[in-house]
Amino acid sequence: MDFSLNDDQRAIADMASSLFSDSCSDEALLAFDKSGKTTMDALWQSCIETGLNALYLPEKFGGSELGFTELMLVLEAQGRALGQVPLWRNQIAAAAIATFGDESLHLLASKAATGDILVTLSQADHTRARGIELQAAITSDGLLLNGQVSAVPEGGSAYAVIVSVAGPDGVQPVVIELASNGITRTEGVFTQGEAIADLTFENVIVPKANILPSSAVEWLEIRSIAAQASIQLGVSGQQIKRTVEYVNERRQFDRPIASFQAVQMAMADCYIALESLRSVLWQLCYRLDAGLPAQSEALATAWLACEAGHSVGHKAQHVHGGFGVDVTYPIHRYLYWSRALSLGLGGSRAILEKLGDWLTINDKLGWKYDLDENTLDAKTRV
Repeated sequence: MDFSLNDDQRAIADMASSLFSDSCSDEALLAFDKSGKTTMDALWQSCIETGLNALYLPEKFGGSELGFTELMLVLEAQGRALGQVPLWRNQIAAAAIATFGDESLHLLASKAATGDILVTLSQADHTRARGIELQAAITSDGLLLNGQVSAVPEGGSAYAVIVSVAGPDGVQPVVIELASNGITRTEGVFTQGEAIADLTFENVIVPKANILPSSAVEWLEIRSIAAQASIQLGVSGQQIKRTVEYVNERRQFDRPIASFQAVQMAMADCYIALESLRSVLWQLCYRLDAGLPAQSEALATAWLACEAGHSVGHKAQHVHGGFGVDVTYPIHRYLYWSRALSLGLGGSRAILEKLGDWLTINDKLGWKYDLDENTLDAKTRV
């Protein structure tokens, strides 16, 4: 099996790495923190100018129509640099509109590709203990929405959002223009500095054309997982790199602390967690690009992303000693990002519960080979 990237993929990865690293030095991140802003406007404009904001969108909507592998490489570079831009949500939400949306919605996808508007999405409600709080009632015009969606990324500045609603026909994603009557936004800032907003809906009418099919629920979930895991791969990889540099420079008892066995074992555990995540993420992106089912692979990837973020984050903080808790030193930012990504994915426990439910329904010999263990119907098994 050949895991090497082709020339075009390497070129995209190099361009993204250069763009993000040039914009996100330690000094630039510190200045951004002090500015009180929640988006790196100049970096976002560069993403638009280079087409990184529409890499995954179809060509007819102004995108590059590349695969998720290419998007993964860009998001990994974003994670390494901690670039605060709404890169993945904007284009996955726009791609969902382009793929599933009514023709009347297609202009939103095109405008998202050009950077004229920002579209976002909210997936966290699927794993929250309270579940989906936005309730839908069917009307002659479409849906009548009441309830709340919490902590929507870029909810205060986005033009439109894709949210999930609970109604008589189950869970469905809907496209909502946030200037609609009856929507109240309560803005805030998330763990790693990203802008969020609680959205409260009071008798909001959503036309039938804005309702996406139920098949879009899984489509969005899998790609949201792959995107956040890609960022986590970059965050944890850079966190390990910087920690290795630190422990080789930091000296105690007249020798580098990297020579201490406990430190070596901690960093080895971090590397194992990182490479485990990389392996399952690459397989997930391959299956997405090949058009293969990938729900269980996505859940396994989400779990490993949460585990890697937690394990690498805390071990890196620990071996840094006092520097690890000094917010004037840059290493803490990676822990904040890992925590935010874990919350976005739903957390390890919730993910394992979903994976267990999937395995109960899907009786497979090997989860990665899609082979039936037997031909008996689930209801007749003893």
